[in-house]
Amino acid sequence: MKSTILVVDDEKNTREGLRRGLEPLGYEVRLAADASEAIETLKSGVIDLMLTDLRMPGMDGLELIKVAQRISPDTQIIMLTAYPDHKTAVEAMRHGAYDYLEKPYQLDVVESRVRHALASARLRAENVMLRERLQKNYGFENILGNSAAMKRVFETVRQVAPTKANVLIVGDSGTGKELIANAIHNISPRKDKPFIAVHCAALSKSLLESELFGHEKGAFTGAIASKPGRFERADGGTLFLDEVGEIDLDIQVKLLRFLEEWEFERVGGVKTIKVDVRLITATNRDPTKLVEAGRFREDLYYRLNVVTINVPPLRERKEDIPIMVSAFLAEFSLENKKDATSISPDVLEALVAYDWPGNVRELRNVVESLVVLCPGDTIVFGQLPQTVKGTLRGKQVVVPGQEMGEVPGRQIVLAAGTSLRDAEKRLIQETLRNNDNNISKAARILNISRRTLHRKLHEYNIDLSRRGPRPG
Repeated sequence: MKSTILVVDDEKNTREGLRRGLEPLGYEVRLAADASEAIETLKSGVIDLMLTDLRMPGMDGLELIKVAQRISPDTQIIMLTAYPDHKTAVEAMRHGAYDYLEKPYQLDVVESRVRHALASARLRAENVMLRERLQKNYGFENILGNSAAMKRVFETVRQVAPTKANVLIVGDSGTGKELIANAIHNISPRKDKPFIAVHCAALSKSLLESELFGHEKGAFTGAIASKPGRFERADGGTLFLDEVGEIDLDIQVKLLRFLEEWEFERVGGVKTIKVDVRLITATNRDPTKLVEAGRFREDLYYRLNVVTINVPPLRERKEDIPIMVSAFLAEFSLENKKDATSISPDVLEALVAYDWPGNVRELRNVVESLVVLCPGDTIVFGQLPQTVKGTLRGKQVVVPGQEMGEVPGRQIVLAAGTSLRDAEKRLIQETLRNNDNNISKAARILNISRRTLHRKLHEYNIDLSRRGPRPG
């Protein structure tokens, strides 16, 4: 399908020149002499890319960009200007422009910028579809995973979210404990109220007490004004205490009293303050060992531990790695305007083989680095950090697959390959093959309409006539 480009410029020669240059390249080109005409065109149909002049009679290019972002947010925008100004370019990109071009420009430069802008738009659309598909089939509230362990986590989150029960999340650093706390809040009746997070290990005893409970003016040196604490700020919502095992024993006493009465006094204050807060805590240590060592009050532990969610480290759920790599690859390629949309199979094997001591956080950072430093469209083995490369020495690695369709034992490795486009084609082919080319059944499994599936078959040139039974 042709990409549609809208050229907006009050100079007819410029409009026509760009049309003559772009149409032979396979683009459909529409023209507008001013912003009002451009707005009507944007409202009337899908415009993939808009090239707009900066200075025009009436509404200028910057204002047009702002309007275009509201009425057609999926349209990529390149600003054209004969008056190069760094501040103007920054302003245009702040309001949503993908790029800008200075007049006079060479056609090959225009062609290159247009190609990259449209590629970025396609990548953004693929990213949205991929995230939606992964979220529906393999994830929950931005937490990706299809392993049995993560399915248990998701189910516990669903069960506990509607309640007011205190939740203790236990897991290694980097496993996504705060994401899980956010997920509980976001599907709870408190979702429209504040979610306040406190990282207890980063604060000293005195500072943590003030942060949690607030203080009155003059309570200590430097308290020049009264300040509400995190409990007050979270009233009606959720307070998340990360690394709760690091809290000093004196503050634990005050926290225990709060949990018994749901009220407290500010540091240096005498007025009792009552709040309605859902408390979620997290630790990367074994809380029972902290209790045994006398570093954590047993009565407080039982108050916090109404429901425990154990988050497994990434090394114990390696079947989730390909899913996360696909999502991170799409996310960072789009975010950094890179074309790195595929990885070689040996890269994926190495990523799966590595034990990830830093867990999901480390994997995410490595994929981001790979995308940023990738010179082309495919990440290759040589780009991997040395620690990750070394995991393949002397090992035979099986990349986890995902059972497809309703035929037991038939599997496909979704992320083992090339581009996201090829992955989608392979997914469609395998789903059809596993379901006797039954269009209705395959569309249902893929969670798309029959019409969309037929369009995909045409787009990917998938010939069902050579693949067995007739489609249903």
